[in-house]
Amino acid sequence: MASAVVFAYHDVGCRCLRVLLDERIEVPLVVTHRDRPDERIWFASVAELARARAIDTITPDDPNKPEIVERIRELRPDFLFSFYYRLMLGARLLAIPGKGAFNMHGSLLPKYRGRVPVNWAIIHGETETGATLHEMVEKPDAGRIVDQEAVAILPDELAVEVFAKVTGAAEGVLRRSLPKLVDGSAVLRAQDLSRGGYFGGRRPEDGRIDWSAPAKRVHDLVRAVAPPYPGAFTEVEGTSLKVLRTRRRAQKSGAGARAFLYAEGGRCFAACADGEVLELLELELDGRPLAAQEFANRIGDRRIPLH
Repeated sequence: MASAVVFAYHDVGCRCLRVLLDERIEVPLVVTHRDRPDERIWFASVAELARARAIDTITPDDPNKPEIVERIRELRPDFLFSFYYRLMLGARLLAIPGKGAFNMHGSLLPKYRGRVPVNWAIIHGETETGATLHEMVEKPDAGRIVDQEAVAILPDELAVEVFAKVTGAAEGVLRRSLPKLVDGSAVLRAQDLSRGGYFGGRRPEDGRIDWSAPAKRVHDLVRAVAPPYPGAFTEVEGTSLKVLRTRRRAQKSGAGARAFLYAEGGRCFAACADGEVLELLELELDGRPLAAQEFANRIGDRRIPLH
């Protein structure tokens, strides 16, 4: 029986850990994260799943500490797997497994290497992304590819909806790749890193809307950071307005270079700098959910500039 030490977190971590257990891979140790009190936890718990399966579980601040490395070396695993684990594994860890160390990444590598790849793909208007199982090397997300699977990004899908599809793709990729990894017949292919780029993490303040951008770019930002992520936001007459869902409209506003808010028929709209119109479907004003009609009543027949 093959064995694996698993570094995992989030929904992808849970789904892929289940695949290993379903396929009778021995998992003597799971390494995961403590939930952060400043983070909204909307996803499944790897720690809870591991405890339910009676698997030893640790949550080190640094998995590369000598005592952690030595503990894993003593287990003599065939594999290390990283499934949405948030910390880099160093060279000493990667050298331990006899059959290799592999990571599941939420994009079609080599595109969108690095952090939060689903969100970045939507921000950049991509029409597809996916999941990639690849060999871990010291450089992030740069190792040889075992397998990958694409999923579509539909024009109005939110990041959380796309992430659910990527999670399903990750499970499928691992399930079909695992037998070949175990018997040594998997054929890995090198990445052409020139065909993609590296992206860093995002902060809540990165959700600020740039109203000088075209309507599609604003729409893509809104859906990329919509809840359970922190959300896109702007300031309207001295108050903070979160824009949580939008829809692109066919009509043109003729607004020219300046964006503005307006109301029509009890609905809210943003005339964008490129002349295209977005309907604002879900809103929060100063942290309070706000119905579109209620906001339309506030606007009345005014045109409120957006900056």
